[in-house]
Amino acid sequence: MGFIIYFALIIIIPLFAQMKVKSAYKKYSKVTASSGMTGAQVARKILDDNGLYHVGVEETPGTLSDHYDPRSKTVRLSTNNYYGNSIAGAAVAAHEVGHAIQDQQEYAFLRFRHALVPVANIGSNFSWILILIGFFASISGLVLLGIVFMAAAVLFQLVTLPVEFDASNRAMNEIVSAGIIRNDEERETRKVLNAAALTYVAAALVAVLELVRLVLIYTGMQSED
Repeated sequence: MGFIIYFALIIIIPLFAQMKVKSAYKKYSKVTASSGMTGAQVARKILDDNGLYHVGVEETPGTLSDHYDPRSKTVRLSTNNYYGNSIAGAAVAAHEVGHAIQDQQEYAFLRFRHALVPVANIGSNFSWILILIGFFASISGLVLLGIVFMAAAVLFQLVTLPVEFDASNRAMNEIVSAGIIRNDEERETRKVLNAAALTYVAAALVAVLELVRLVLIYTGMQSED
């Protein structure tokens, strides 16, 4: 029964977070920002206000596919956010520019996250292979190695949290100080940013729960030897 509850939780938590962000985005993508600025204009203004003239703003296909690419120094906004002038679009654009500002200022957690990317990729791709082989072959050393790789991926998820929350805080400060939104629009803007942040919290929580479960299983294997 305990396993059923556990697996239900690790499925429900991410689904709930995704539902919240999609609901908030859908609602506020229909609310026009008082400034009337498109997401592309919002991004360009905040970038220029911070002296980031070299950072580009481009359209990218998809929905909520918005991101900042530190390699090409480009803010990429999904079509609706790039051309739309909604509160949701302004919030998302400002958030991605928040990452560009972090990059310029060499924000410590962002640098740390970038350094973890290769290790986290290996952990995500190979940890379960090692763990499953270790379980079936009763080789505890392989299970432990898989757990170590998984721990690196979990660390990446945890480091992502301060990066995302900081980018959202920067976004709010920038769009308020630049007059992109009015004071009475701050609540709606925060709802979009908070809903997006919830997805990262959910991912980190599920990753930690799974790591703890595997550590307990490994400990049980050791006690049986």
